[in-house]
Amino acid sequence: MRVEGKGLINRDTRVGFSFDGQRYTGFEGDTIASALLANDVRLTGRSFKYHRPRGILTAGSEEPNALMTVGEGPSQSPNTRATTQDIFEGLVARSQNNWPSLKTDILSVNDAFTNFLSAGFYYKTFMWPRSFWEKVYEPFIRRAAGLGALSGKHDDDRCEKAFAFCDILVIGSGPSGLIAALAAARAGADVILAEEDSRFGGRLLTETYTLDEKPGHIWVDEVIAELEAMDNVRLMHRTAVTGAYDQGTYGALEQVSNHLAAPHADAPLECFWRIVAKQAVLCAGAIERPIAFPMNDRPGIMTASAVRAYLNRWGVVPGREVAVFGNNDDAHRTAHDLAAAGVKVAALIDSRPDADVSGDFPVYTGAEVVDTKGRLGLSEVQIRTASGTETLKTDCLAMSGGWNPTLHLTCHMNGRPIWNDSIAAFVPTPNMVPGLDVAGAAAGVFSTKGALKSGLFRAKKALDALGIKTPSIPLPKAEDAAYNITPLWQVAGKGRAWLDFQNDVTTKDVKQAAAENFASVEHMKRYTTQGMATDQGKNSNVGALAVLADATGRAIPETGTTTFRPPFTPVSIAAMGAGGRGKGFAPERFMTSHAATVERAAPMIEAGLWYRPSYFPRPCETTWRQSCDREVEMVRESVGIADVSTLGKIDIQGPDAAAFLDFVYTNTFSTLKVGRTRYGLMLREDGYVMDDGTTARLGEHHYLMTTTTAAAGPVMRHLEYVHQCLCLDMNVRFISVTEQWAQFAVAGPKSRKLLNTILDAPIENESWPFMACGPVTLLGVDARLFRISFSGEHAYEIAVPARYGDALFRDLLARAEALGGGAYGMEALNVLRIEKGFITHAEIHGRVTAFDIGMERMVSAKKDCIGKPAAARPGLVDPERERLVGIKPIGEVKQLVAGAHLFNPNDEAVRVNDQGYVTSVCYSPTLDSNLGLAFLKNGPARHGETIMMVDHLRRLEVQCEVCHPVFLDKEGEKTRG
Repeated sequence: MRVEGKGLINRDTRVGFSFDGQRYTGFEGDTIASALLANDVRLTGRSFKYHRPRGILTAGSEEPNALMTVGEGPSQSPNTRATTQDIFEGLVARSQNNWPSLKTDILSVNDAFTNFLSAGFYYKTFMWPRSFWEKVYEPFIRRAAGLGALSGKHDDDRCEKAFAFCDILVIGSGPSGLIAALAAARAGADVILAEEDSRFGGRLLTETYTLDEKPGHIWVDEVIAELEAMDNVRLMHRTAVTGAYDQGTYGALEQVSNHLAAPHADAPLECFWRIVAKQAVLCAGAIERPIAFPMNDRPGIMTASAVRAYLNRWGVVPGREVAVFGNNDDAHRTAHDLAAAGVKVAALIDSRPDADVSGDFPVYTGAEVVDTKGRLGLSEVQIRTASGTETLKTDCLAMSGGWNPTLHLTCHMNGRPIWNDSIAAFVPTPNMVPGLDVAGAAAGVFSTKGALKSGLFRAKKALDALGIKTPSIPLPKAEDAAYNITPLWQVAGKGRAWLDFQNDVTTKDVKQAAAENFASVEHMKRYTTQGMATDQGKNSNVGALAVLADATGRAIPETGTTTFRPPFTPVSIAAMGAGGRGKGFAPERFMTSHAATVERAAPMIEAGLWYRPSYFPRPCETTWRQSCDREVEMVRESVGIADVSTLGKIDIQGPDAAAFLDFVYTNTFSTLKVGRTRYGLMLREDGYVMDDGTTARLGEHHYLMTTTTAAAGPVMRHLEYVHQCLCLDMNVRFISVTEQWAQFAVAGPKSRKLLNTILDAPIENESWPFMACGPVTLLGVDARLFRISFSGEHAYEIAVPARYGDALFRDLLARAEALGGGAYGMEALNVLRIEKGFITHAEIHGRVTAFDIGMERMVSAKKDCIGKPAAARPGLVDPERERLVGIKPIGEVKQLVAGAHLFNPNDEAVRVNDQGYVTSVCYSPTLDSNLGLAFLKNGPARHGETIMMVDHLRRLEVQCEVCHPVFLDKEGEKTRG
């Protein structure tokens, strides 16, 4: 019911919503949970295994019971926590895990068979008869399993992903988080304040505390207003930080529009953030844990802090007669707040005989709750005192077994917390996540004054690590009550005492696991399913550990904890995979010209994760061959434009850069002049070819290496290995700049003419000869120009910072088309390079040497290099090895096929007679012939011979002539002219 004069909701705006088909109203600022409690709805769900009635237990993201399906049709979202979902006009929510209805659930019959469905029952049953497993048991179990369901229809809701960078990330906006963010912001650091709730303030919104004699929420509003006015602060509410990862990276899920009745058409539902922070302060507060007493799972039994939160923040009380049961002083505040609001407190029950309690309500010290009544909602509790047992009429029981610091993020890199006896809880171990410190209740500091001091201290520590001076910030006056607790993990009595409310795990189950020798905490977890539900045991894990410790005769620290894993709160697959709908698992990399390419209807193909155009069709062309042939002829006769940004680009600098390159390449680069480019060959340590490409010398100690698209990553790893393991003393540094530069090939007889229309200073053949490189400006933009060619034509490659890539590509295309040219894709590029005998990874596929591809003379005799000794092994320089050749069909059948094998004309086409294989094929419109590159035994000595190409799969036999692999312009006159 509502309590007048309480809460931070907007009572001027009523909001209508429905739950299980029943229409209800709440106020703006209500969650589903608070609105249902205001309407006296206590039954909200069913448990997983026994289908026992469940009500709201908490007021935060740790809620295990009130899971609902929100929405209808394709957009319905299962397992939404009623405690975190704001209501909006027209919201539709449904309970889960019941049939045919929430109140009358047929599967609640499971509760009558509890002795047969105890922990580990699935390991011991469904064994006989064997044939029943697939026909009866498995279908039944699968139908009964699961919480909530998707619609099975295509969901058009959109999620996004985003990236953020900051000096200091503050996680949580309670007193410690706000003071930490304020200190860092005033110091001038770039700050992100992330809060999973819809409002900033943390527990200051749910308590009656004052700071500087002002209500806590007023102080919060003042701090937030100051932070909002700062340019160096980003405030992110509705954003749960879900995981801590390497190098200061944090995952965070922002709820963008799932709280709005009519979101903007372009608004995503959620956004998954990757936040990179130099330092972070975890101020996530603490989670109150229940007490395991008999029949402690009835609707109406809640944590004491949740009852207090619903009263103070939402103006709702979950019952008309509320009893409070706890083992610590914090529980007393719930009774006092209720009494002050005019709510009848049936009793305050404290398990400690020496508890100091006062209040205008019945008080029982040294007492325990030993039983409850009320199938669909609590109606009475039975308490045990020193003088016997008593029965109390109550419709709400607020329980408090103490507080567990929310330290999960500190353990996401495989750390373990440490036990603190003084607060009977685990606390974070320092430095478990580099750069992450912990403050406030998350560090086990529970008073408001202590949290403020802790937050300011951790902020100063983070600022010191960044070399930023901390300004003087006076702390507001705040309560500093001691936290007194006497642990109470379980209460003896008849009936089941529940630990994990969602998965129906009881203290008996944990004891049974120990009795069956599942004594390791990880084994117990899996045997009982304790902590394996959607809440990950946030409320129950520590209690279960205590019960296991008692059952095995160990202390809690000795028993240990289970492994904490991200995400801290559930994250939808759609959010983590935002932008990947309908895509495969592999990442997609797009060039800066991608949009312009797609506009021209070019089919895209994958090349080393990059998407590159296959060809650029024109309206009159009906096959890819027509487009390809036209593009080849265009490059040979006029000018063509191709985006070659996908080639790996590695910037190498340092006094020893030249010596380093001499060691990783077979040929010499220390003699290369500044402003020149050289083709290089790279070997693996076993002597086989790893990659090839050009390297330009941009300065005395500055080189730019290019690699093939597919080998960009492996080459970068290879360089790192060589530097760290083989060349430790070399003063050289390198970094991948592939994505920092957009690079375009301008190829064809009219290439220089085109470039001179865009370059600020025109070039000539003499001033910019073949293999020249250097800085240029085009239309006022700094760029780099390389005179290199992968087409065999007079060609250049022009590179600009990536932000200019799209504009430059469109400009180059317009100029090329005015000269009778245009864009060309991968198919034409392949034809052009085969005509010239240029190799790709189709040829250097990991099983060929420099000798095999006719480049043995590139292995310098004047220096050492990686792979040189291995490449000189007799078996790798045997003339009978399969070596690179060209082939052309000379018989009636003209089709060539990559992957086909070569045989002597009179030999049977079987394995023992295999002479080689074909690697690349094309049709050359320039030579009006099919061409191929192949590896043939003793190939260079067999030019002019006839060989048979055989493809058993396609039943092809083609008579071919063996020829030189360079089919066109062997002297390179067109390239150099």
